[in-house]
Amino acid sequence: MAGLELLYSCVAGSITCPQDVVVCFVHWEIVKSGYKCLGLGDEPRSGDKKSELLPTGWNDSKELYTLRYKSNDDKSNFLVKAITVDSTLIFNLMDSATEQVSDLTMNVSDYVDADHLQTFESVFKNAEDLSQKVKSQLLPSVPAPRKEDKSSREKSNDSQPDSDPLRIPTRHPQTSRQPNWPDPMAPFAAGGADLDPFGGRGGGMIVDPLRAGYPRSGFDPSGGLPGILPPGAVPPGARFDPFGPVGRHRPGPDPDHMPPPGYDDMFM
Repeated sequence: MAGLELLYSCVAGSITCPQDVVVCFVHWEIVKSGYKCLGLGDEPRSGDKKSELLPTGWNDSKELYTLRYKSNDDKSNFLVKAITVDSTLIFNLMDSATEQVSDLTMNVSDYVDADHLQTFESVFKNAEDLSQKVKSQLLPSVPAPRKEDKSSREKSNDSQPDSDPLRIPTRHPQTSRQPNWPDPMAPFAAGGADLDPFGGRGGGMIVDPLRAGYPRSGFDPSGGLPGILPPGAVPPGARFDPFGPVGRHRPGPDPDHMPPPGYDDMFM
């Protein structure tokens, strides 16, 4: 009970009844939980100042004790009242931020020796039990930090971006080695991709002459175009329209360089 003896020594001269002892003990528990006392009464005052000590006049009324507290981080305020009913002391705590109310009722004689009010070593009885009751029944509970489910966290860490069919794939840096593209589908799979909303199948509604079952030339766009496209820029099975000469040693003129027949005939 570190700190309680010092607090009790400061107020021992003003303690005149067992109820004062219990209120002093509850005040110490509140301070330990991260709060400081602002003063007396229900309403705030201009001279309020946070303190670990009990304010002057805290036990002027033996029938009703009223104390206000504020958290060390200034995020929470609550009002504590203690009402004496015969040999019983009823505590009531209201959190002004959440409007939550808690209460604690105790028999004063179970925890205080009325014959030794001025002796700290002898005044308290069952102090551990009283401390546990104050913490569990009166003080506002602090919500425990939410623990993320371990399995869901591991699943999140193991998930790969490629598992999302709507994610745009990351561009691979240019390299001289062709990426390990998956093999294209059968050449007669035209129209298959239109049946798959996730794009997991190859072949669209437009027939690709390079992959439609017709005899193929030696040109494969997935191998890249020297000086134009790096290897792997065109995935295997993709429809591709060459935008330049497909080879450096192509014999004869490029057909794109020849004008169409009769291009200068205005009647054609």
